[in-house]
Amino acid sequence: MSVYQLIYTSRPFGYDLNMLASILATARSRNARDDITGALICRPDVFLQLLEGPRLKVEATYERICADDRHVEVTSLVSEGVPDRLFPDWAMKHDPAVSWLWSPLEVHMGALHAASKLAIREVFFRSAQDDPS
Repeated sequence: MSVYQLIYTSRPFGYDLNMLASILATARSRNARDDITGALICRPDVFLQLLEGPRLKVEATYERICADDRHVEVTSLVSEGVPDRLFPDWAMKHDPAVSWLWSPLEVHMGALHAASKLAIREVFFRSAQDDPS
């Protein structure tokens, strides 16, 4: 059985720890309800998020994110079926960007948009390997 996986990037608007806590709490509650798992890698300058689960549920979640005014410049980077979940035990893992491959300057200069699907997914492969669960 295939799992639908979507990876997007956005720029946070009004980023602070309270906003991040709110995003994570909402994501974990809704994702658990909708059989979605994934990870959010974040810094004050960028979000990179992987969502995985039933295609229609993942797409509906992405549409909500696109309409959320805490995100600007929301861009889908990868959307495809994959054989297995990378984060099967996480309604939404928070990775505080320790597994980042790109500096803030590189992100600002468009590195995420220029990166291959494999390079984007590699960020999450690394985050999943660091998963203590």
